[in-house]
Amino acid sequence: MDCGIIMSKTVLLFLSLMFWAAGAGLAYIGTYMLRSYDSVGTFIQDKYTLTPAIIIIGISVVMFIFGVFGCCATIWESKLGLGFFFLIIVVLFAAEVVALVFGIIYQGKTNGELEKPMNDVIAKYDGQNPESITVDAFQSKFQCCGVTNYTSWSNTTWFTKNNNTVPLSCCKNASTECTGRLDQPNLLYGQGCKPQVQHLIRALEYALLVILGFAIFKFFGMLSICVITCRCNSKRSGYQPLYA
Repeated sequence: MDCGIIMSKTVLLFLSLMFWAAGAGLAYIGTYMLRSYDSVGTFIQDKYTLTPAIIIIGISVVMFIFGVFGCCATIWESKLGLGFFFLIIVVLFAAEVVALVFGIIYQGKTNGELEKPMNDVIAKYDGQNPESITVDAFQSKFQCCGVTNYTSWSNTTWFTKNNNTVPLSCCKNASTECTGRLDQPNLLYGQGCKPQVQHLIRALEYALLVILGFAIFKFFGMLSICVITCRCNSKRSGYQPLYA
């Protein structure tokens, strides 16, 4: 067995073993992206932002299923098995490229159009509807108020109908001293929620880098399958390649 076959088999076996680890990693990343969307989903009205996360979770399930198959096809040098494994890698590679493209497109789109949908959400705030519950939870959790700061509430219906006050979720402490009035700035969160949303979106960049790494490794896996298949065909035909 020459060096090319050994190296190719090593790459494929390592790739097969990485299917489980990668599947677990991508499942975590996809779940993290969905949970991040739950935190900021009310502020981002484009539902297609979920597309990369759904694709990633689907890829992780396929990886778990075909990890064992890749090991068996590589060890037995099955031409049919390797061909099918090659097809699997191509499909996963294409799916990861699509996830990368969607992620890059919608990440840029979301960053560029973030302030308007956030202002639209707080404009609908009435203290009881689903948007209000999400806004209150977000402001309390991330200790922020409004879009840019607490003055973002001054143009809302809630502000004018409630004696020029902001929601109590903007208060630093849930005490009776804080009434939500803007003349009590020391009792209100001074930072707006837009930077917090941007931080969560920026964290998804690391997920895209991980996907890129997996895609590159799968590319080398496809090359390794080609090497093993060509060598096997040469041996069966009775000819040796010139570089052997």
